[in-house]
Amino acid sequence: QVQLVESGGGSVQSGGSLRLSCAASGYVWTNYCMGWFRQTPGKAREGVAIIANNGATTYADSVKGRFTISQENAKNTVYLQMNNLKPEDTAMYYCAARPRGLGGECWLMRPTSFGAWGQGTQVTVSS
Repeated sequence: QVQLVESGGGSVQSGGSLRLSCAASGYVWTNYCMGWFRQTPGKAREGVAIIANNGATTYADSVKGRFTISQENAKNTVYLQMNNLKPEDTAMYYCAARPRGLGGECWLMRPTSFGAWGQGTQVTVSS
């Protein structure tokens, strides 16, 4: 069983930056994808960025050019560097993980296909 713990959320002004971290422990698959989702009250959870164990990445269009996902394999940790933050980025951010199969399921960023989740970390961007 994989345990995920997020950290790094907070409050910033528009244009500012934050870096989120997600540390994985327990059983970690050899081939996996990990990523970040976000959710605001009353809205569905949406994918933000995904990274696979081989370094391949994908991003939501709304964050391309502003957010960067990376990983430090030795620490089983995934990061999300968020630059030029906007008020619409305000949300609870969740880390998620799943095995990476032969298909492209990871890249669809469907929350229902990810089985391991962290507790979430709040990001608030003020204008």
